[in-house]
Amino acid sequence: MSRFSRRRLGAVAGGTAVAAGLGAGTASAGGHRGKGPRPTEVRFNMPGGNNPSIANGVAVGGAVAVYTSSGLGPAAANPSAPAGSPEQYVDLSLFPGGTLPAGVTITEAQAWNTLKRIVDNLTAMGARPQDVITMKCYLKRTPGASDADYAGWNRAYRHFFANVDLGTGKPIPMPIGTTAPVRPSVVNPARPARATTEVAGLAVPGWLIEVEVQATY
Repeated sequence: MSRFSRRRLGAVAGGTAVAAGLGAGTASAGGHRGKGPRPTEVRFNMPGGNNPSIANGVAVGGAVAVYTSSGLGPAAANPSAPAGSPEQYVDLSLFPGGTLPAGVTITEAQAWNTLKRIVDNLTAMGARPQDVITMKCYLKRTPGASDADYAGWNRAYRHFFANVDLGTGKPIPMPIGTTAPVRPSVVNPARPARATTEVAGLAVPGWLIEVEVQATY
């Protein structure tokens, strides 16, 4: 089982962990079996391969400061849509040319909106997407669907997280809807420990997604 420290993730992003804003952990990958993290270490338990989308887990030393966001959903950004409809929470300004790319689902579009709000939330507290260690996502089905749109959520997620090859340090092109893969919206090597759950309802009428994160300083 492969393990990566915060420094490992910082190094593949093009610098030391501290220079990359990824925390101050000093341990290298491996050599930790049966040992807890050092006080200032953030250690990821990563699955094999250079391009996993999420971590198996994360250990945080007792001296590491942690920020926890509230659950955030998409902002109302489409005044032409009916109030309380899922379409009301689609922000076309986030996409090239201000139009919805081919194949983008409503959940996917709402996820872009939500993840942009997560980035803004982190920035307001002096953190960045690269600092995120855990994530919880709650998905609601679109009207008439048999399941929540996990595929659309995952496509949007990879434009903000887990889109740097851990072997080469290079960004991985990602699709938007059914379009050809393009450079990620936020180039970010972080692979948080993540859980995604389908729920019957969310607090705001029209929301199909809500996300909360933890980030370390």
